[in-house]
Amino acid sequence: MNVLLTGASGLIGRAFTVELRARGHSVRPLTRDRKGESSWDPLRGILPTDALSDIDTVVHLAGERIVGLWTAAKKRAIRDSRVLGTRLLCSRMAALPRPPQVFVIASAIGYYGDRAETALAETDESGSGFLAETCLENEGASAPLDALGVRVVRLRFGLVLAADGGVLAAMLRPFRLGLGGNLGDGRQFMSWVALDDAVGAMLHVLETPSLEGAVNVVAPAPVTNAEFTRMLAHVLHRPARLHVPAFVLRAMLGRMADECILSSARVLPRQLEASGYRFHHPQLESALRQALARPGSGKSA
Repeated sequence: MNVLLTGASGLIGRAFTVELRARGHSVRPLTRDRKGESSWDPLRGILPTDALSDIDTVVHLAGERIVGLWTAAKKRAIRDSRVLGTRLLCSRMAALPRPPQVFVIASAIGYYGDRAETALAETDESGSGFLAETCLENEGASAPLDALGVRVVRLRFGLVLAADGGVLAAMLRPFRLGLGGNLGDGRQFMSWVALDDAVGAMLHVLETPSLEGAVNVVAPAPVTNAEFTRMLAHVLHRPARLHVPAFVLRAMLGRMADECILSSARVLPRQLEASGYRFHHPQLESALRQALARPGSGKSA
């Protein structure tokens, strides 16, 4: 395959690039760095005319990090970096005499909003809130390609577990100091996936022509925040007796706390399982131990 990849410098993009090239595929990173191999500016509608030449697969992972205080400017950056990038790629693909055969777009389980204990599959409707609306708009921006016969896959990622990035990396320092604990009441579900399985699921999607539409990229065993806390403390051999009340999180992070930390999404990977994907780390303990054993993760568990 000849793959055009946005977001290649991110946590998932870096690991995905390594695996693609190890399997003999060609990867053309599309970056906002003007010194890169190929640069673009989705906010200004700039995409090199030759960016899509000889490309049969486009994987769009780029997007502003959602971590941080959600000011109006931050929310606009989160939304525009995704939606405008998707629109630009899709409009250019649609204008080609022979567009790429596959378009894979990164979405998130934020699509479902706060759904308490309800088990959620790809066929469930979107929820409410800023993240849900952003995911819905971003996924919808790729709809014009469906009518052109392009296989469009919308990956709804859960919390990707890696010691050198993402949620787990942010949790490690306080937990290693014995300062870990439940966030809010601890009853909210966390739908997670090991980095190896996030990459493995993406490769499986590219290699499985029958997969299209929404695909939940999560492990089959979501856990509550309290269960996640206990398991991480167990793996690190540290106590985790502290508790961060919801009002403290809201005071520190505003609306982001409600939608990213305190919201509950019990999401299941129905499409991946039905298509025969076999998880490397279907259980949380295995995923945590593997993440902490990676080079550069610090002291191994």
